[in-house]
Amino acid sequence: MAQNLPIHAVLPDLLRALHASTGAVLVAPPGAGKTTAVAPALIGEEWCSGQVIITSPRRVAARAAAERMAELLGEKPGETVGYLTRMDSRQGPKTRILVVTEAIFVNRIVQDPELTGVSAVLFDEAHERHLDSDLGLALALESRAVLREDLRLVVMSATIDGARFAALLGEQTPVVESEGKAFPLEIKWLGASPDKRIEDAMASAVLTAWREEQGDILAFLPGVGEIERTRERLEAKLPDALVLPLHGQVDPAGQRATIRRDPQGRRRIVLATAIAETSLTIPDVRVV
Repeated sequence: MAQNLPIHAVLPDLLRALHASTGAVLVAPPGAGKTTAVAPALIGEEWCSGQVIITSPRRVAARAAAERMAELLGEKPGETVGYLTRMDSRQGPKTRILVVTEAIFVNRIVQDPELTGVSAVLFDEAHERHLDSDLGLALALESRAVLREDLRLVVMSATIDGARFAALLGEQTPVVESEGKAFPLEIKWLGASPDKRIEDAMASAVLTAWREEQGDILAFLPGVGEIERTRERLEAKLPDALVLPLHGQVDPAGQRATIRRDPQGRRRIVLATAIAETSLTIPDVRVV
């Protein structure tokens, strides 16, 4: 596994915390590496003889996390690392790390409250506070209290109040904090465009950024329709650009293309819904 992520500086603290107790809170900024580095570190621990489950708020994030961890291990998804979503599954008899959506985890723990064969559950992006994430954490806490005193629970996020979640997990639950990577940020105001349709305004803004800046561009739009109409406008103006949509209806191959560099070295424009605000790291983006 790569050892150059900020999270690796605090992994020893987290491992010590989970050796001494059955819960921990990990606070780490975006890009620190918490989603892909923690679970592989846990499966080597003496207490972790079973599976590590990671809950993810979105299908695309679950697949991306599993594929990245498998890549770092020199494997394909379905071997040491797998994933399970409503639409797709890659897992096998040797799978030690399983990334699942929050709804899948709730269904699993309702059917099997003991979480048979599971040593730890990592709740990623806990600050988003969905119904399924809150319910899943509540059921896991109940399982640990009544059925599985050895079950490790780790709440992970970039922005949560660590002390508040620590109190929820139990008295004296340790909070481990990781520093992130800071980059210079320049904000440019392009002016309001009240008379333009959103796709026209966004296409104009992206074209300006394309001419004036370097690197890939990430643009957020409210829905699939706006993304497709903006895509049509940009492809007509920039035939050499790689314009990629990113939303829940994009197939897995298309989603992978957005989180990996283009093999031909083309600059990319990623048009995304809120799915890309958290959980995903898109490489080479210089303009948002």
